[in-house]
Amino acid sequence: MGIGKIQRILGWLLFFQPLMPVSAEAAEIKGEQLFDIAGFPVTNSMLTTWIFAAIIILAFRFLIRGGAKLVPTKGQLVIESIVESLRSVLEPLMGKAAFKGAFPLLLGFFTYILIMNWSGLLPGVGSIGEEIVSGSGEGAKSHFVPFLRPANTDLNSTLSLAIISFCAWIFFVWKYAGPKEFLKDTFGNKADRNEVALPIYLSLFLVFFAVGCIDVISIIMRLLSLSFRLYGNTFGGEVLLENMHQMALGLPRIVSWLIPLPFYLLELLIGLIQAFLFTLLTAVYIGLLTGKESEENAKTH
Repeated sequence: MGIGKIQRILGWLLFFQPLMPVSAEAAEIKGEQLFDIAGFPVTNSMLTTWIFAAIIILAFRFLIRGGAKLVPTKGQLVIESIVESLRSVLEPLMGKAAFKGAFPLLLGFFTYILIMNWSGLLPGVGSIGEEIVSGSGEGAKSHFVPFLRPANTDLNSTLSLAIISFCAWIFFVWKYAGPKEFLKDTFGNKADRNEVALPIYLSLFLVFFAVGCIDVISIIMRLLSLSFRLYGNTFGGEVLLENMHQMALGLPRIVSWLIPLPFYLLELLIGLIQAFLFTLLTAVYIGLLTGKESEENAKTH
């Protein structure tokens, strides 16, 4: 990277620093309503979702414009590198059939969550809005409402992603493993009849049934674990950046951008990890039942 390019990047940071997200309004676990369409409330996190979802769709259409080619273009190489990277990790976990069916959803999860995580680092997102005053007189309180709020700082958004992941798990397990395999894996007796005495083998049915009931509870709890993990990490990043900007207040402009800069780089990494982790966990949950075919094939070879 040349010196001129570095200077342009630093100049961009200095120019846009007042627009950086210096007010993390993620203390509210849900988005603030901006307006309504035919009685349907539209929040700032929903508006952010619509804008960046449109950007993702247009970006993919631009990168692969004209369709896939035998000699790939630069845009096609970008898409293929993402696809192959995810394939190399997820296909062994899920099995070929389930991976082929679920991959469009998994790719959507990864790109959507990644862009939404990084959207909070853009100038104006979370920092441009209006001050809302509630009450009157001495009891009046002001509340800043950003026009654009990072979607994953809204618990409703992350819970929606978790619900989609959970429904996808039900669909793909039902399609590629079947309800019989699910019941057998969850409640079935895992002991080998030839290695265990009959009375012990029969008594183990009750043990494994109880374990299966606990497993069902853990499956349902995935809704909370997936949603709160993503929300918590995004919320923590917003608060961290706000605190770093508060520390930089009062310092000379040429110096004040140095304090939060390393944490922006850290948030880029965390945003990537969280997008991959959500996608990976969804694939693992599906692959726990659909990936057994791959395990059996690996053992035979």
